[in-house]
Amino acid sequence: MVLLSLILPPILLLLLYFIVRPRPVTIPIKNRHVFITGGSSGIGLALAQQAASQGARVSLLARSLNKLQEAKESIRRSSGLDVAIFSADVRDHDAVQKAANDAGPIDVLVVNQGVFVPQELEKQGLDEIKFMIDVNLMGSFNVIKAALPLMKERKDRLPASISLMSSQAGQVGIYGYTAYSASKFGLRGLAEALQQEVIADNIHVSVVYPPDTDTPGFEKENEVRPELTKLLAGSSGSMKADEVAKKALDGIKSGSFTVPCNFEGHMLAIATAGLSPQRSFLMAFIDVASVGVLRLVGLFFQWNWYQTIENWHAKKNRT
Repeated sequence: MVLLSLILPPILLLLLYFIVRPRPVTIPIKNRHVFITGGSSGIGLALAQQAASQGARVSLLARSLNKLQEAKESIRRSSGLDVAIFSADVRDHDAVQKAANDAGPIDVLVVNQGVFVPQELEKQGLDEIKFMIDVNLMGSFNVIKAALPLMKERKDRLPASISLMSSQAGQVGIYGYTAYSASKFGLRGLAEALQQEVIADNIHVSVVYPPDTDTPGFEKENEVRPELTKLLAGSSGSMKADEVAKKALDGIKSGSFTVPCNFEGHMLAIATAGLSPQRSFLMAFIDVASVGVLRLVGLFFQWNWYQTIENWHAKKNRT
């Protein structure tokens, strides 16, 4: 038994070294065109500032022209660099297509737009549910459909990237996030299938899973969150937009398929790895070695969540 425990890890590491796919890759940012949707504020703006500071040519797309102009001026002040801005609604494929055509060939596409209205499904209107699905999921299809032909036409043939901004609510469902989680879980399926479709074109797909992030949108969201949602979702803590942007950009440059942003995110990434691509044989080893223990930890989390829900309802019924 002792001998087996000594020889099994190196054998597993060697096996994983040969079988993990896609292979490791480095995606350069300097002097390349980075196109970011939802780029006028929050994580998108922070990503734009960091990409510009690393020498990228940046284009931003968002609905509000005024906010885009403010973002452009903010980046100019912080980096001395100019960025291109495009006003379009991601739900309008024709408008997105025109913006992508005007922007020119894209090397790094960051599909970052997102909306969130937290509420229990029974209480939430179908118009709000459709709005989240249309922006978060269908909007992502519209952006990728518009940009992909331009990405395939890039001249340098260096590795390119498509990055999708999901959420930790795209890894685990939480009370009050029914529609939002559905829209974000869908991004993973999109990304897994898309990676197989574009790997021959040297295009590499990433999915970023930020926790609650201190942005203007998060402030509005907190005002209407159900009480139980605050109790359950608050355990993961929050991050600054700059911190999330750095994690996201580092993950994009390394070609990582799954890009967690904090400790809880790393644990969720391992626990929910499933059949997602994994470029690092070392991370694949950790996935294989840890998945059983993390499943047990996950069951304890579920126990805690359902206890919280049960206690909250019991307290409510007494009052």
